[in-house]
Amino acid sequence: MEADPAQRPDGTGTASAAELRDWTLAQIPIPLAVYDHEARLVEANDAMGRQIGMPMDKLVGKRLKDFMPLPAFAEYDRLQEQVIRTGETVRLETYARAPGDTREHAWTMYFFPLKDETGRVHGVSAAVFDTTEQLRARERLAVLNEASKSIGSTLDVTRTAQELAEASAGRLADFVSVDLFESVLQGEEPAPPADGQPVELRRTAHQSVLDGAPESVVAVGSTHSYPDYIARAVVSGRATRHSVGDPVIRRWIANDPIRARAAKEVGVHSLMFVPLRARGTTLGMAFFIRHRTPDPFSSDDLLLADEITARAAVSIDNARRFTRERKTSLALQRSLLPQRLPRQAAVEVASRYLPADSQAGVGGDWFDVIQLSSARVALVVGDVVGHGIHASAHMGRLRTAVRTLADVDLPPAELLTQLDDLVLRLDREQDTAGRLAGDVGEVGASCLYAVYDPVSRRATVARAGHPPPVVVRPDGTADFLDLPQGPRLGVGGLPFESAEVELPEGSLLALYTDGLVESAERSMDDGFGLLRRTLQDPGSSLEDLCEQVIRELRPNRRVDDMALVLARTRALDAGQVAIWDLEAKPAVVAEARKQVSEQLSTWGLGEVAFTTELVVSELVTNAIRYAGGPIQLRLIHDATLIVEVSDASSTAPHLRRARIFDEGGRGLLLVAQLTQRWGSRQTPAGKTIWAEQTLGSEALPEAAQQDAASPVLLRGEHEDQTADDGQH
Repeated sequence: MEADPAQRPDGTGTASAAELRDWTLAQIPIPLAVYDHEARLVEANDAMGRQIGMPMDKLVGKRLKDFMPLPAFAEYDRLQEQVIRTGETVRLETYARAPGDTREHAWTMYFFPLKDETGRVHGVSAAVFDTTEQLRARERLAVLNEASKSIGSTLDVTRTAQELAEASAGRLADFVSVDLFESVLQGEEPAPPADGQPVELRRTAHQSVLDGAPESVVAVGSTHSYPDYIARAVVSGRATRHSVGDPVIRRWIANDPIRARAAKEVGVHSLMFVPLRARGTTLGMAFFIRHRTPDPFSSDDLLLADEITARAAVSIDNARRFTRERKTSLALQRSLLPQRLPRQAAVEVASRYLPADSQAGVGGDWFDVIQLSSARVALVVGDVVGHGIHASAHMGRLRTAVRTLADVDLPPAELLTQLDDLVLRLDREQDTAGRLAGDVGEVGASCLYAVYDPVSRRATVARAGHPPPVVVRPDGTADFLDLPQGPRLGVGGLPFESAEVELPEGSLLALYTDGLVESAERSMDDGFGLLRRTLQDPGSSLEDLCEQVIRELRPNRRVDDMALVLARTRALDAGQVAIWDLEAKPAVVAEARKQVSEQLSTWGLGEVAFTTELVVSELVTNAIRYAGGPIQLRLIHDATLIVEVSDASSTAPHLRRARIFDEGGRGLLLVAQLTQRWGSRQTPAGKTIWAEQTLGSEALPEAAQQDAASPVLLRGEHEDQTADDGQH
């Protein structure tokens, strides 16, 4: 005898298969309903009744559109007719509030045909699944994906914080704020917050679904102190969620009437405090609020907020580190490039500097303006191989070396020779990769060094693998100076040559690096031609001309640093220079003092006559005693009063300390004490010893008075991640 399939093996079960099917239909938690061939309700389980919110026995025999006259139910009725007509199952996803529920849900509904053995459709069965949690999981994943795409698009701390707020508001919360430690905004690593103490943060960004963010009682950019019981997330590093009725939240809101009023007006009901932590460091806190979204924050929402803020914190920390490095780089660059011209009358100067790495703000190009003796000025421009901080460091060493060599007053060709030796030594120091000593190294550079004398109105120029300067004459003609090319610095063993050119007063000398003329968008020859044409604008000031040159020659995509120096020459009038040729006889010292006194009287410099006569007496006496003839005495009246004595000896003088009973040895010490600065330089015929004295503004020539009243600033142009161009 075959066993009853409904009977349990131990014989205790007595339910039939039909009863089990009925119980299954009635008790399964999934809403189910059966409709006949005219889409009229035949039977539904209790779960379906609860969703519809009406007794099922009153609905039997009716169609959906009859017992629930709503647009959605009319659509369900239509789909049932479609299933009966086509015999094909229909799947529908919707988001709505069921009549028997209090809030909206996500539903997935299946309408499938009921067929006999022949395939004839006799009715429809409907099954309804609540997929709200699955929908929210997908939404949370979408929010996370969107946040990953949108957060961290820049290396700006404030912008990254705003991206976090924008990515979360309207999706995860109705209001989001991001508060950071002040040190983070300055690029520094914050100190760990102390437990039990208030935490002061700066509101860096916030975003709301409401216009004007009425939920916020702290303005963006303002600092705010969070009490220790609210800042637990910052101190502990763990996110927390609360309802507005939690004791700590009630206490926090009650302590601030403005916050209490704002929370009541917008209807805040749920909050989350999430720390911003990256690489073991807490950077601040994100604050999430719900008031328009009816559901409170769930544990899944807290996990999502924690994940989003963790990713954002890494981006904020990257931006913080970049801010610190960029501040360091800019400080380095500012320390390496000249910030203010020395007060001198030789040239009027304007400059621009644009690094290839606009975010870092540093590069390997450099320029300089160096005041030399006898009212002369040195103009320097150079280009170190590479870009970024390492090239900038090498550039700083070379610039310092050039200044040191310029103080020795070496001729341009000799200065480049000494600089070449330095680059070779630097390259050997960098030889950590096993390169043979003496090979051309990676610390190579190009350089152009020019010395202009406003008295003779001549410039002496030498270059080491650098593009030639452009000279624009007062009549507007522009040409590249024909100079010996010279090898790049770091090659070694090859000579450098200089050329001398006369520059009428008002001539324009343009020094630049190859990044200005070299571009993938045009040939080098085209770049040179464009530069020459642009410089021929006679009516432009130097500052305007700098801007025009950069605007015309700057490529759309810059891959090399760019430096530009424009110098307009000035000349000293013949009346500002006095020259005497002296015999090598002791008797000429008194005559020289007398002639100097008369010249100072002519210039209106009687107040410095005594000091100047002492200096002249000491320098001329030394020339007679130790060098012999011929001797030349020269006075130059510029921003300072310069005394020069030239002789035929190449022996350089030096200070020494005379003993008590020594009869001599105090001359140069006396000169050093009486003047602002002094020195000597080698000349083709011997040497020149010079000394400078400062003058009051009333004793300065007119041009020098203008310079003293309005000191010229060298301007270097840099770019950042938020603006195209900036100047300082």
